[in-house]
Amino acid sequence: MDKTLIQSESAPILETIAGALILAVGMGFGRFSFTGMYPLMVKEAVISVAGGSFAASANYAGYLIGALIASRVDHRHSARLCQLSMLGTLTCLLLLSLHLGTGFVVADRFVAGAMSAVSMVAASIWLFHVVGYHHGAPVLYAGVGLGIVVSAELIALGGTTGLSSTGLWVLLAVAAAILCSVAWSKVTGKTRIHAEEHCASAGSTATSRSTIGPWILILIYGLAGFGYIVTATYLPLLVRSALPHTDPVHVWAVFGLGAAPSCFLWHWLHNKLGTRVAMSINLIVQAVGVVLPVVDPTALAFLGSAVLVGGTFMGTVTILMSAAKRVAHHVRFNLMGTLTTAFGTGQILGPLVANQLFAHTQSFNQPLMVAGAALVIAALACFVQSTQNVNRDRRRA
Repeated sequence: MDKTLIQSESAPILETIAGALILAVGMGFGRFSFTGMYPLMVKEAVISVAGGSFAASANYAGYLIGALIASRVDHRHSARLCQLSMLGTLTCLLLLSLHLGTGFVVADRFVAGAMSAVSMVAASIWLFHVVGYHHGAPVLYAGVGLGIVVSAELIALGGTTGLSSTGLWVLLAVAAAILCSVAWSKVTGKTRIHAEEHCASAGSTATSRSTIGPWILILIYGLAGFGYIVTATYLPLLVRSALPHTDPVHVWAVFGLGAAPSCFLWHWLHNKLGTRVAMSINLIVQAVGVVLPVVDPTALAFLGSAVLVGGTFMGTVTILMSAAKRVAHHVRFNLMGTLTTAFGTGQILGPLVANQLFAHTQSFNQPLMVAGAALVIAALACFVQSTQNVNRDRRRA
């Protein structure tokens, strides 16, 4: 029987879907639902714009710490960490309904960020190393976009029924609990080595010929974390300010709709075009999406921003993590941990810089331009690496 057919038939579909649901809860609900709730919480005076910025930075700081801790845990405990992340996320969602002040929100978002990171790292380790299914990556990471869409539409639906932010946080927790119940039984520590583990899968010729060096990858990932996070944090708030008659939550849902299928697209482009070209295109498209509302502050431009940034930010992760595996042996330090640190640092700095610029100008135009510039610099770093490799190859020839 054909080997490909055997692998296709034995592909752990249910486990892959469970992993996607873990990320839908931990990332889509636990991390990004706050973005959809942010304008309503500001409107209800539960939190200020500045307080929300501190809460966002606290969330990304928690994400950084959680990722570094989770990356050092033995893969045999990854299933338990997945379950811990689900329980922790549900708790954080429920606690936000209590409205105990800005300090409490900041602390809650810090813990929620750590749980998001644990879900991302643990689900990836569990699916790739315990289940042994590397080809499930696009489906796994599409769970982030799925969680954003579902949580955003729940916020919009709850808003039409007159629910306050208190009721909406409870609604989000209940919906997340349902997703957790579906995933829970499939997440076990039982090792299942999929057939592809024993096959040579070095990747396509295009990707193997166009690797990016580890230090350039670190620079790119740090700039990417800074570049996308301003839009990912403030997009609904921007929409509410610029277009008061437009429901910002629906625009945020479009962000998630762009993210869900993007993992498949960028995975395909990565294999087709190679790391340098695919990453450069990804970052330039993302930069255009970030600055689009500055150039044209209309409803169509905000929708375009949601599609372009939502459709690229998880693609950056998909491309870069695959590229990092190919060059990790060139360094003596933990490349994945260092990349996580760089990305997390960029995410922490993004809201802080945006808040400082907003305080001086009372506009998000400058923060968005700075974020777009960071993404362009990251794209140029890919080109510099490409030029260096081409010149090196010519010398060898």
